[in-house]
Amino acid sequence: MKEARLSPTQRRVVEHKEGALLVVAGPGSGKTRVLTERVRRLLTEVPGHFRILALTFTNKAANEMKERLSDLGNEGRRAFVGTMHSFCLEMLSERGKPVGVEGLPQVFEQQKDRKEVLVEAVRQDPLLSGELATEPDSKVARTLDQWLASISWLKAHPSAAEDSGDEIGRRALEAYDAGLRACGAYDFDDLLLLSYRLLSEYPKIADFYRRLYRFVCVDEAQDLNEAQYAVLTALCGDSFRNVMIVGDPKQSIYGFNTSSPEYMWRFRAEFRAREIELTENFRSSRAVVGAAMALDPNYDVEGQLPVQGLVAVLEGADEEAEANAIADKIQALIAEGHEDVEGGISWESCAVLGRTRFALMAVEKELRERHVPFYKRLTANHENESDVMEDFVLALRVTANPKDRLHLSALARRWKAAVPPPFEDREAVDVIGSMATSVGTPRAQAVAGALAAIAARTQRLDMLPGVRAIRGYADTLDEGEKRAVYEDAAVFEQEWDQYLRTGPANRSVGGFMSSKALGATQQASREGVALLTVHSSKGLEFDVVFVAGMAEGVFPDYRARGKKELEEESRNAFVAVTRSKRLLYLTWPRSRMMPWGDRRVQAPSRFLSAAWKP
Repeated sequence: MKEARLSPTQRRVVEHKEGALLVVAGPGSGKTRVLTERVRRLLTEVPGHFRILALTFTNKAANEMKERLSDLGNEGRRAFVGTMHSFCLEMLSERGKPVGVEGLPQVFEQQKDRKEVLVEAVRQDPLLSGELATEPDSKVARTLDQWLASISWLKAHPSAAEDSGDEIGRRALEAYDAGLRACGAYDFDDLLLLSYRLLSEYPKIADFYRRLYRFVCVDEAQDLNEAQYAVLTALCGDSFRNVMIVGDPKQSIYGFNTSSPEYMWRFRAEFRAREIELTENFRSSRAVVGAAMALDPNYDVEGQLPVQGLVAVLEGADEEAEANAIADKIQALIAEGHEDVEGGISWESCAVLGRTRFALMAVEKELRERHVPFYKRLTANHENESDVMEDFVLALRVTANPKDRLHLSALARRWKAAVPPPFEDREAVDVIGSMATSVGTPRAQAVAGALAAIAARTQRLDMLPGVRAIRGYADTLDEGEKRAVYEDAAVFEQEWDQYLRTGPANRSVGGFMSSKALGATQQASREGVALLTVHSSKGLEFDVVFVAGMAEGVFPDYRARGKKELEEESRNAFVAVTRSKRLLYLTWPRSRMMPWGDRRVQAPSRFLSAAWKP
């Protein structure tokens, strides 16, 4: 493969070998290329039998790195490239017995499932149920949400969990964890917390991984939280220092998830890391870089593209007029192109970003009415529109983990069937088949038939016979219901295909469901205009970006009142602006219908005023 062209500063990073290294990399500075080329160099030029651990923030970044390293063949397989959660999942499945993990952990990723586990745990605990009984009915749901948030906080802060004076919070955590384990399940926070315990309490296991992985690379380090940093430091111990972390404090936007750029600076001090800054911007036009520099005067760019580009404001009388203006501009750009965008502009070249989903509602409606193709990636997993595919996924969860009484009960409720007594792994398909027979509905029988079709392929797991069975059932439905099933089935097939291409050689239903839970089966790109929140756009780039709803109270969000919160809102604006490669449109409505039904006059966002000077 032809060697990637690197700037002198990028080459310093790639050629760094021994010792800790902190790379502060601004937007568009080529950090993915640098990470990839560093891994390539270590694999091909450094002698020895070792592996490399490359931890990314998103599955998209992991897949991009894997693709760039695919030409290495077997050498490339010496690198584990994935998210920290996926690494922890693999480590726990292989060596998690000392911390109570038997086999592949099954992850409860959905908020509603975790809340249901907590509700049942509270019902069985006299202290917690008594505490909840003192609350008025109108506040019970809010209290449960607060307890769930407290549980996540305690798990994300292993150093503070034992010293917490919150007796109710600790009791809720213990009851909730017991409920999860009764279902043979774990949540996202468990993957980090149990990995930290495994590495810190069992030195021989930690030493095994230090010898296995001679070099560690961590991407998006500004988004580390305490639990993730604790896993990293426990993995490294007192002496392992071949660690490189890459991040940009200006793009730290996950404070609500307890992440902080402080761990970059802790790493620099605690690992005595050398520091290199990547200050070029090879992504964005001069106009876009200028807008980013206006948002953050400390953003220093030493080299950039010789392309002028464009920053403009679109203003609407209300949110519908704003959406109309965005759709008009997209269609005009598709038809006419722009001199600063090489090769023409396609739907996939364009993205509309909003601080929240609320800011995108009118745009979504307008694009749909104009039949403009678009996609949303606002949740970690596809949400099924059809009942039969939702039943099928629930049945697969139970097949993967027969202890999962939560999803078995959910399936029984949906079918109006009795919940079967506990059963063994090998009996799952038969038990669900008996449930379907007792119910007798075509939908239940279609799901049972799909499971049987999958189970009949004994040589190697294949989900496609099951999907074909579901489609066969869909052919008996009216056109509207049939379309919903076919759309869900198409997404499921894409997820299965992604699992086959990026998952382990030994396929399993549990492995597939765990990959789905971690978002690893999502496709990196889709057809149409991207309609995304700022947070879900992180790590992506587009020729044309519209930042919608740039009004006070929307962007920045009305809940951001303190200095710390407003600073994070400013970083959100910085991230949104720097997703653009060439053209940037900042849009806002002079009035907006609020969710409670009042129409409110809007003022332009302070970020709009900062980024655009007419």
